[in-house]
Parts: sequence; C-alpha cells; structure tokens
Amino acid sequence: MRLAPLAALLLLAAPAMAQETKEIGHVNTALTNLGLTRSHRVVIERFDDPEVQGVSCYISQARTGGLSGMVGLAEDPARFSLSCTATGPVRVAEGARRGERGERVYESDTSLFFKETRVHRFLDEERGVIIYMAWSTKLVDGSPYNAVAVVPIR
Repeated sequence: MRLAPLAALLLLAAPAMAQETKEIGHVNTALTNLGLTRSHRVVIERFDDPEVQGVSCYISQARTGGLSGMVGLAEDPARFSLSCTATGPVRVAEGARRGERGERVYESDTSLFFKETRVHRFLDEERGVIIYMAWSTKLVDGSPYNAVAVVPIR
C-alpha cells in the first residue's frame, strides 16, 4: 500500500494537538422535538496542551440538538468560552512553537463542512505567561468569534 507512507508523513507534519478531550458535563438549554431527540445544550470539555505540562483548558460550546444534531448534520453556533489553569508545575517543552502565529493545540468540528472551533497557544516569554486563544473559523461580519485565557509560567 502506497498510502501508508503518505499518511505517516502527514501525521508527522501535523501540529501537536491535544491527545485527549474529555467531556466534563453539559446543560440542556432547550427541549427539541418534545424530548424525542437530543436537546440543544452547552457542553464543557477539558483538554491538556501536549507541549505544556501542568496546564488544562476548559472550553464550553453551544451544541445544536434536534434530529440534525443527533446525526451530525447541524451547524453549531459559533459561541464558546475558554478558561485555562495551572494544574501543577508549568513546563513548556523546548519544541513548543514560538512566534506571532502561535501553535494550534485543539480543534472541534462545529458543522459538517468548513467550520471549526480552534485553540492556539502563544508564549509571552517577556511577561512569563502562556496565552490560549479560542476562535471560530466562521467569519462573522469580517471577524471571527474569539476568547482568550492566560496562564502564568511558574
């Protein structure tokens, strides 16, 4: 199979991404179809930065319910919140990308095609902090929705 070497190369070229995302919980925000299908909800998930030891991030996102939400065809609203915290000694790996473009550490599909929520990490070594920025790939009036969380490097 010639595809195996190509797939391995693509995996090596991909940015470091959160290995595990864990759903912490959710709240139902609106009942759909008299309760016969999944309700609209806000979901809280946790992910750890693979290049920064001792940091966990929590993202809450609106999820569309109904029949289209159950089968994965719904477009989720581009609404979310982000909070990151030190869960132990914070250590940034030498290989963590520096620079003004940051490094993508999380992504979640929010529609069947072309719309995602992404989280990028930026290092402000002058101030000794790590900045995480969540943003939606859906442009809204020229600007994407976004949120920022800051964690001090101890």
